[in-house]
Amino acid sequence: MNTPASPSPAQTSRALIIDDEADICELAEITLSRMGIDTRSAHDLAQARALLESTEFNLCITDMNLPDGNGIELVEYIQQHYPTIPVAVITAYGNMESAVRALKAGAFDFVSKPIDLQVFRELVHSAIKLGAAPEAAITPASSRLNLLGQSRQTRQLRDKISKLARSQAPVFIQGESGTGKELTARLIHDQSIRRENPFIAINCGAIPGELMESEFFGHKKGSFTGATTDKTGLFMAADKGTLFLDEVADLPLHMQVKLLRAIQEKSIRPIGELEEKPVDVRILSASHKNLAALVAQGKFREDLYYRINVIELNVPALRDRAEDIPELVAHQLKQIAAKSALTEIPELSRQALLKLMQYPFPGNVRELENILERALALIEGNTIEEDDLILPEIAPAPASPTANPPASAGKTEAAMDLDINSQQKELIEQALQKTRWNKTAAAKLLGLTPRQLSYRIQKLGID
Repeated sequence: MNTPASPSPAQTSRALIIDDEADICELAEITLSRMGIDTRSAHDLAQARALLESTEFNLCITDMNLPDGNGIELVEYIQQHYPTIPVAVITAYGNMESAVRALKAGAFDFVSKPIDLQVFRELVHSAIKLGAAPEAAITPASSRLNLLGQSRQTRQLRDKISKLARSQAPVFIQGESGTGKELTARLIHDQSIRRENPFIAINCGAIPGELMESEFFGHKKGSFTGATTDKTGLFMAADKGTLFLDEVADLPLHMQVKLLRAIQEKSIRPIGELEEKPVDVRILSASHKNLAALVAQGKFREDLYYRINVIELNVPALRDRAEDIPELVAHQLKQIAAKSALTEIPELSRQALLKLMQYPFPGNVRELENILERALALIEGNTIEEDDLILPEIAPAPASPTANPPASAGKTEAAMDLDINSQQKELIEQALQKTRWNKTAAAKLLGLTPRQLSYRIQKLGID
């Protein structure tokens, strides 16, 4: 593998432009020159490969249609021989199919003809930043978050996250509820060159349909009844950063059309504005639903599906990586202790841990946290025993990274939590009233330590 050394920060960045149209090459050369970037031009694949052999580059920009091949071939060639050089492709207007193919092949990003110079400059700036210091820009250690576990599935997920952080391609994160899809999206952002810019997460199912366009794209004062001030939409709030669309399957069809245009054109038009505004946002999306099935049912647009699902990333269910449970348990007990101001970190008995590792976890990591919090509220000492877990009776689920959790399982757990919490709250309030809100006396009456009572009061929201 040939990997030319990147120029030092003191050196001028250098870009390779490949296009058989002299006008496009000249436009790119003038634009990059004004940005202080040196350029070399090639008019076909053969010239491009020769220049790559002899010259060090921080960026490559190629047209899709070339006399002796196409841009996809060059993307694949650079991925194989010069993996640290970001490649952007120039596509014909409206030809999103070729842009998606290029992104799947490993292209850093794309720009459409006619070239919008502001969009082009933003793309070049991001690519040069990545190409000039790839190791410094992309490192898991630089993330403020962590994906816990040493199972094969978790290690593979961490590796995929690191690779995807080097791209601008849209990523669709598939996984059951509670598996950590938002954490995965945040890790991709945190390990990317966008990490110093905003990460905006939105649950698409939580916004009323009539407010959705304003939330996404913003509005101008007076554009509709109730628009008393200008509003910055989520796209502009995430400019230069990442927009995470959680539960994207819940978007109504009319918003799917508007979202598709915003992604393709890299611009948005706030309600009431006459002109579109360019926006530089990387789109990450997620859902626990099967988008392909929704497309077949006519409930999700096929063109949007292929646009956001350029790269699919599956987050494994907790039952498929049970060996990670001890590390997750230790981490969550430490967090619960800190949140509750406990002097000692609670422990889990060996039998309790084994029981957790055999449980199918229809609610995944989120359910594990709820089980531990509930057990901690019930224990008398500092050790959680097997009986303290109070796990619902659920038939073991098949190991599948994309299967939806059984509906009955979620209802069983929710009903049990509600019943236990209601009973606890009533007993504690009665004890506090009998002792005239003396917590020490109330704890003694309930057979609890003052620490246990304080935790339950906080957990149950007793005023």
